[in-house]
Amino acid sequence: MISEPELVGGGGFERPEVLTEAPPPRPPGPPRTRRPWLWALGGAVVASAVWGGGLYAYERREPAGPDLGGYKEVDDLCGKAGLVALAEVLGRRGEDGTGLVMDGPALHKRDCSLTFGSPETGYSGNIVYTLHKVTDPGPEFEEWGKHYELTTPIDGVGEKALFDGRGGEGGELRVLDGQVEIELSVSRQYVTDENGELVQETEPMDLSGIEVPMTQDVLALMAELKK
Repeated sequence: MISEPELVGGGGFERPEVLTEAPPPRPPGPPRTRRPWLWALGGAVVASAVWGGGLYAYERREPAGPDLGGYKEVDDLCGKAGLVALAEVLGRRGEDGTGLVMDGPALHKRDCSLTFGSPETGYSGNIVYTLHKVTDPGPEFEEWGKHYELTTPIDGVGEKALFDGRGGEGGELRVLDGQVEIELSVSRQYVTDENGELVQETEPMDLSGIEVPMTQDVLALMAELKK
């Protein structure tokens, strides 16, 4: 028979102390508040960056205008035009004169009038240089050619070139090269008095083939207008 264990010291087993209550919770602290000015500042910075980026992208997409093909504005058109080939046929080049002058954001235009040979028996000439800085002159070029009765195409000069011999009285050449139009014309001179009576006229010469020296001079002028 198993007996109860003896208690030493008469005290018996000590009953262990059991913790039945948890420590009281800590009182809640004050609620944390956001700093609205920081959020507003951050939003402003982001909005500024987005707006700036959009403006930069818009500026980059803005068209820069048509390619002028190296052609430049010029003040002294007469000085640019040597017309050496015509001078060999019609006589020494005489006095120059500047007529039409036009400058604007869309158009630059210069005119030069001159003579060949002696004042009594020579020929007159005229050059017009038009630089289109915004619009394309191509669609209207052939319409103007029909209007001025320029019916003969000339190859190897610019994008397009049209010519007419003016019935043997001279010649007119009109050239389109990208954004540029160049017109060169020569004609016999006639001088009349106050009553309209003819008192002087150019001694006629055979001008068949005059488009050849005119073409040579226009090609030289085109090169000069790009310098």
